[in-house]
Amino acid sequence: MNAADTTQEARFPQELMYAAASQYYLQDATQADIAKRLGVSRATVSRLLTEARRQGIVEIRVHQPAALAEGPLASEVADALALKRVYLVPKVSGPAMGPMLAPGLARALARAELESGDVVLVSSGSTVYECAREGLGHYPGVTIAPAVGGQQDPQPWFQTNEATRLLAERLGGVPSYLYAPALPGPELFYSLQHEPSVRRVMDLWAQAKCAIVGVGSPPLMRQVVPAFVPRDAPSLRQAVGDVCSRFYDRDGAPVDYPGSERLVATGLEELRRIPCSIAVAVGAEKVLSIIAGAKGGYFNHLVTDALTAESLLVASR
Repeated sequence: MNAADTTQEARFPQELMYAAASQYYLQDATQADIAKRLGVSRATVSRLLTEARRQGIVEIRVHQPAALAEGPLASEVADALALKRVYLVPKVSGPAMGPMLAPGLARALARAELESGDVVLVSSGSTVYECAREGLGHYPGVTIAPAVGGQQDPQPWFQTNEATRLLAERLGGVPSYLYAPALPGPELFYSLQHEPSVRRVMDLWAQAKCAIVGVGSPPLMRQVVPAFVPRDAPSLRQAVGDVCSRFYDRDGAPVDYPGSERLVATGLEELRRIPCSIAVAVGAEKVLSIIAGAKGGYFNHLVTDALTAESLLVASR
């Protein structure tokens, strides 16, 4: 848009903007019809409507259907999976899932009743990472800690310290970083058990009041898995998903793989003990992973979209 167009929009009479907006939004007139009635071009009508919204002459509100937030579908999924609560958002699509899932996660965090000094764990994964970049509420004084060590993969969502930093910044919390690889060698693993900075974060895992975790789809179906996961390991053929790089089968039973005994991550038993463990997951490829993870008790709250929720109901019957 050039300077002349900007000046023209700023000088639109309010009565002209009101006339265009009332016909378009209240009388269902098309922009072409309005252009004929007002004696202006169709492009001008579009600018009139835009400027009317900018000046507050038009206010557009999008109301979430009750069935999504706390309605029957959310309750049915919670009952089917034996979860405390399910938070639904409309259908999620496209590469940027964070902005669409964040409102559901914000509602889940509000239910956690977090106070200063409480510990919130955050896992790796693209969905959790994208949500951590969004506004999720303000909880000053809470401690944010990684639930799994760092990974050598270049994607930012594999770096749990970065997700921790983002989440602490958005929530107004205090980050506690974990300077350890997710799967160290035997000697380093032994040393890390006695490293004070690492031990301090590991101790937080047992104190956590809340956790935000992603749910991984079956490892053999993924295009990208952490580099330390041996995809050719026979045991992983039984795995249908993971939380914090802890894999499990369709019954929710743990699935080990070579080196997993050295994994620097929150244990599945620790996840079961967290009062409010929130899984954020969406998509048909994760339906079985979500069901099995819920069966194992690795999370007790779920944030997902309506389409995934409907698939969960069908698959859990």
